[in-house]
Amino acid sequence: MAEILTKSRARNIFYGGSIFFVVIFVGMTVHSHRYVVNASTAGMPLSEEVVHGKHVWEENSCINCHSLHGEGAYFAPEVGNVMTRWGVQDSPEDAFEILKSWMESQPSGVEGRRQMPNFNLSDEDIRGLAEFLRWADQTDTQGWPPNDAG
Repeated sequence: MAEILTKSRARNIFYGGSIFFVVIFVGMTVHSHRYVVNASTAGMPLSEEVVHGKHVWEENSCINCHSLHGEGAYFAPEVGNVMTRWGVQDSPEDAFEILKSWMESQPSGVEGRRQMPNFNLSDEDIRGLAEFLRWADQTDTQGWPPNDAG
């Protein structure tokens, strides 16, 4: 026999379902909060130099040519791990020196080759950018972007 859904039963289903899903939502929020608080991906502290370097990165629109952890343009090399590729991820002074010499040598003048403009950055800006790139290099990206190159 089919039972009739009365107004009070419909109200009880509505309120019961609402309470059920509110409890689920609160539980998932608490779980996510614990995960985010306890699972920092930062490999090094966010210093004033790192923040300054991020501003240099943004002011010069570096992301219009370079990608950073898979985000950005693909005209120029990925720079999320450039300090590891250069072997200077643990040395702020070496990172600064190599980045400075690289940036000062641009554009290279080689005909038919992609050229990076010379932004005429100050040593302070280059040092900040080097620290930002070291910070990005030491960030735990949890395997992103994937590398299927095998």
